[in-house]
Amino acid sequence: MTLKFKNLHVLMSQLKKGDESAYVYLINTHHKMLVNYAASFTNDLDMAKDIVQEVFLDVWKGRQNLPHMHSLKNYLLKITYHKFINQYHKHRALSTLECAYMEVLNQTFEENNSELLERKIALVAEGIDNLPKKCKEAFILSKKEGLTNLEIAEYMNISIKTVEGHLTKAYNLLRERVGSQLKSILFLIFGSQKKV
Repeated sequence: MTLKFKNLHVLMSQLKKGDESAYVYLINTHHKMLVNYAASFTNDLDMAKDIVQEVFLDVWKGRQNLPHMHSLKNYLLKITYHKFINQYHKHRALSTLECAYMEVLNQTFEENNSELLERKIALVAEGIDNLPKKCKEAFILSKKEGLTNLEIAEYMNISIKTVEGHLTKAYNLLRERVGSQLKSILFLIFGSQKKV
C-alpha cells in the first residue's frame, strides 16, 4: 500500500487530498533523519523532537498549499532549519559569539544544500583524524580546547614556533579539502572561532 507513496507526485497529491496514510508515510520516512538534523543544531534531543513535530504539523495544516518541489527531503530540511532558527530566537538571548555562530550557519545553509554541507563537515573531520600525530594534537588543543599557542607549547613541551608550524600545516592540509569554507566548517564543528 505504501509503495505508491515512493513516487513524490503521488505522495504530494494524496497529502493535498488529506490522505492520512500518506501523512503517516511521510512521518515514518523522514522523522528520524529530521530529528538527527535538528539535534545537530540544538544539541538537545527533546528540543529537536519538538521542532520536528512542529514541522510535520505545519506540513499537515498547510498541505493544500504545498509548493511544487523536486526534493521533499530538502524541503523538510529547510523547514526544520527555519523552525530551529525561530526557536533559538524565542528561547535565548544571543551573545556576540552566538550571533556569529548563527551568521555562519545562515551563510553556510544558504550557500549549500544540507547533503553537501554534511559531506564537507565529514571531509574536514576525516582530515583532522588523518593529520600527523603532533600536528593533530596541537590543532585539537587550539580549536577544541581553546588553548593559546603559548599554552599549547607548554603543554606539549615544544617551542611556540613548532606549534605555529603544526597549526599552519594543519590548516593547509584541511584547506585542500574544502577550500575557503574551512573557517565556516571549523566553526560549525567546534562552535568557537579562532583566526584561520
